[in-house]
Amino acid sequence: MYEAEEKQWWYAGQRAIATALLTPALAAGRGERRLLDAGCGTGFNLLALGRLGRASGVDLSSEALAFCRDRGVRAARANVLALPFADGTFDAVTSFDVLYHAWVTDDRAAAGELARVLRPGGVLLVRVPALRALWGAHDAAVQSRHRYTRGELSALLRGAGLDVRRVTYCNSILFPLLLGRRTLDRLLSREGSDVGFLPRPLEWAFGKAMRAEAALVGAGLSFPIGASVVAVARKRA
Repeated sequence: MYEAEEKQWWYAGQRAIATALLTPALAAGRGERRLLDAGCGTGFNLLALGRLGRASGVDLSSEALAFCRDRGVRAARANVLALPFADGTFDAVTSFDVLYHAWVTDDRAAAGELARVLRPGGVLLVRVPALRALWGAHDAAVQSRHRYTRGELSALLRGAGLDVRRVTYCNSILFPLLLGRRTLDRLLSREGSDVGFLPRPLEWAFGKAMRAEAALVGAGLSFPIGASVVAVARKRA
């Protein structure tokens, strides 16, 4: 992850989509914003979030936090089921591919914690893997617990008392290729994670597809199917 998340097509493309959704949602804010990345991994997203305000992260993995220190970003060890912050601390909270994980034993409680630390009117952006049909070796390797539908993610955030403003599938343009790959993985009993770099021409082509998707999402288009699902919600004032 540390080696891949800066430039690899999936990480860079998903970051572009998240930025396209989060930036307009924060446009009305005033003063210096406080942002939390809940489950920040090895920390590169904190550098991107730092352009929108004062960004901090938490993660349960001590190894991930060591990489965050190498990057020079603010991060502390904590569980998304019990965030060590007062109510209403942050203007925005992000959670990228965290709630699906086996370590998150209660996603409803985790969503409630993300909502709790948001200030009234604050913005939450959550992304999770989508669709059980895509379950494969990668899910086992990264300790997945669940792949979500758009309706499941919406219901999860509404259950936490949030107003869901936008929910869309993403990584959608490449969905047929991903579905074919995961199906083949199951047939061949392949093991291991998908994290890594593809040959340079594929990196370029897949990255181009993801950037095009980010532009479409930023323009207001929502996709009906995809390998991930992302939602933007706001805490009621």
